[in-house]
Amino acid sequence: MSTTSPFSLHARSAVQALRSSKIREVANAGMGRTDVLPFWFGEPDEPTPADVRAVAAQRLDAGDTFYVQTLGLPALREAIAAYLGRLHRPHAPFDVGQVAVTSSGTTALMLAMQAIVSPGDRVVAVTPLWPNLVEMPKVLGAHVETVSLNFCADGWQLDLAALLDALTPGTRALLVNSPNNPSGWVMSAEAQRTVLDHCRKHGIWIVTDDVYERYYYDGTQCAPSFLDLTDASDRVISCNSFSKAWLMTGWRIGWIVVPQALLQEIGKLIEFSTTCTPGFVQHAALHALEHGEPVIARTVARLKQSRDLLALRLAEVPRVQLAAPSPGAMYTFFRVDGVTDSLAFCRQLVAEGGLGLAPGAAFGPEGEGFLRWCYASTPERIEVGVARLIRYLDTHR
Repeated sequence: MSTTSPFSLHARSAVQALRSSKIREVANAGMGRTDVLPFWFGEPDEPTPADVRAVAAQRLDAGDTFYVQTLGLPALREAIAAYLGRLHRPHAPFDVGQVAVTSSGTTALMLAMQAIVSPGDRVVAVTPLWPNLVEMPKVLGAHVETVSLNFCADGWQLDLAALLDALTPGTRALLVNSPNNPSGWVMSAEAQRTVLDHCRKHGIWIVTDDVYERYYYDGTQCAPSFLDLTDASDRVISCNSFSKAWLMTGWRIGWIVVPQALLQEIGKLIEFSTTCTPGFVQHAALHALEHGEPVIARTVARLKQSRDLLALRLAEVPRVQLAAPSPGAMYTFFRVDGVTDSLAFCRQLVAEGGLGLAPGAAFGPEGEGFLRWCYASTPERIEVGVARLIRYLDTHR
């Protein structure tokens, strides 16, 4: 009797085509080694504040382990709407009917894609970009076209005319991450207004990854945001997370802001994917939102110090090409002369140099030849890290 099946056991082609994480590949080569300084992942190096952890522990001790509302606890949704109003639109507050709590910012982005993208749709992304954000529409069968930022001495720059040319009437959505991972680029308020007007004219959705909006170093509370400009009729979806600003990466909680007409559909998608975000996690996030501004202020000040130190030290390293310090996020994205395979370079840097960086190729073809350094670390560790890079480059020409 034949045991050969005529049916494939493989996943569908869009899933098979997904790119595995080149960052994870580098990290896997160095994890567990005490002699490696890791700057590969994008997360703060401090744990969640003790008062936030205490709230979660108290809720667990009280037996808060049951299902909660699909769209999120009403108190947290109301707090998020109020927070966004204070930050972006004091003159026109956000309605709680626009807000849903999600099981991470990543989940929020995937929900946005599932809600608006169909197979065959055309999606435009500003790159280099966090790879997950590019792959999400692809797994849904969409075609992604990219508009690359330009690497300049005075910082990464957007060719606004090229972006507008790419946003043709047949485009379904634009993906923008500002402040940007990996480059730290920030889209100006003027550019956002121009893009919003263009997308309004052509009926194009704008999906924003706003997770780094509080990591902005010009002295204001947050980076420019499309939420500063939108009204209730705009096709704009904002995705955010508690991971970065509130030091809660491992908690997996975020939120999504949508036009009210879309919220019911987002609720369906949550119901059929994660059901809800755990209640005890939401209570901790609510406490963080209500009491976390001093933590954010301290973190931003510390990151700015680390950013400036890393830029100063890298500028002294032969073979390194560096733009001006980035205005946002928590990364320096720089080029090393002679590096044409950033993944191989980073793997060897881990193995022989004891330094873990993210390969630029992880962020698309535009990133090849570059390296990303997450500067959410202490000055002492950054100094040691740069010394290791110098030593490695001196012996590998």
